[in-house]
Amino acid sequence: MKRIGLILIILFSTTLLLNISSCSNSDANGNVDKKAAVNDTTAVDDSLAVAKKDSAKEEGKTSVDELIPVETTVIRKGPISSYILLSSNLETEKMADIYSRVQGIVKKINVEEGDYVYKGHVLFELEADEYELAEEKARIAYEKQKSAFNRIEAMFQKELLSNEEYEQAKFVLADARVTWKQADLNLNYTRIETPISGVVVDRMVRIGDRIQTTNKLTSVIDTEEMIAVVYVPEKEFETISKGQEAYITCSHIEDKEFPGWIKRVSPAVDPQSGTFKVTVGVKNLKGRLRPGMFVDVHVITDTHDDALLIPKLAIVYENDLMNVFVVRDSVAHKIELEVGFENHEKIESLNDIQEGEQIIIVGQSGLKDKTKVKVVSQRTT
Repeated sequence: MKRIGLILIILFSTTLLLNISSCSNSDANGNVDKKAAVNDTTAVDDSLAVAKKDSAKEEGKTSVDELIPVETTVIRKGPISSYILLSSNLETEKMADIYSRVQGIVKKINVEEGDYVYKGHVLFELEADEYELAEEKARIAYEKQKSAFNRIEAMFQKELLSNEEYEQAKFVLADARVTWKQADLNLNYTRIETPISGVVVDRMVRIGDRIQTTNKLTSVIDTEEMIAVVYVPEKEFETISKGQEAYITCSHIEDKEFPGWIKRVSPAVDPQSGTFKVTVGVKNLKGRLRPGMFVDVHVITDTHDDALLIPKLAIVYENDLMNVFVVRDSVAHKIELEVGFENHEKIESLNDIQEGEQIIIVGQSGLKDKTKVKVVSQRTT
């Protein structure tokens, strides 16, 4: 609009100059100098030509500026699977609640919550004075009885004792030995060990507490392997088998899949829910999973190894339709997707889209078919 206004001002000024020139080029009798008039007309034509040229340049610049900026990615092929999606809470396959086998007073605590311990590690120690004395007393009694048995055995060899007396002496010695071993075992029980390797979950006692054999002291869980128990609809019974691949995702851990497998499949269907129990095992990569976390379990039923993969970022939804925009010669072509398998990141396209073509992932919202676009950046997905 500013350019058009400028042209009108130029034309108006030129016309005014022509009128003045015409008046100045007339003689006293009112005759006009034709040569001067021709020169003035040429000046007007030149002014109009310059104005049109500037206007054309401005229009060309505006046309370039009107290209829609977009961000694209290159379409690739790769594997994609179909799966049954279920939800569950993670559990540990191995877990041990720790109790003391003898009563006593807590003397020392060697671990805290969150510590990793190996099988046989001493978690707590009780005051052991009484148990040490009991062990020593039982050991002395055993050694005394053993010495007496040696004399009896020598007499028996000389046939100075009957078989009954000899057998009775053997039983007394064996009983003394068992009593000593029991006392020694109780002494060892004052050092409370973990039966499995894992992480200490909680500590429920303090130094100085008197504990009984019924008091839970702590729990140890093995977090290297977790499980998720899911209940699958009975119509999928024929598609599920032991050892089948699966993977787990968690909303709190973005862009991460934890590989798993089916460990156990219940052979029975619950008549009330119409489902059967499936236990999925998963390796806890780098210890990022925690017991009790809510996860999505993907049980893989089929895989296409050479699928054309479309990132979900590129999809424009129109009612029940999925559309994408493919850039060809700086023009965005709208294509309605024919969908195959899909996961949380990508969708398999069954359309006639070529691997290596550029697809718009940013800027496609509100875009119309065959709109000219300008690719400002390209992302790897």
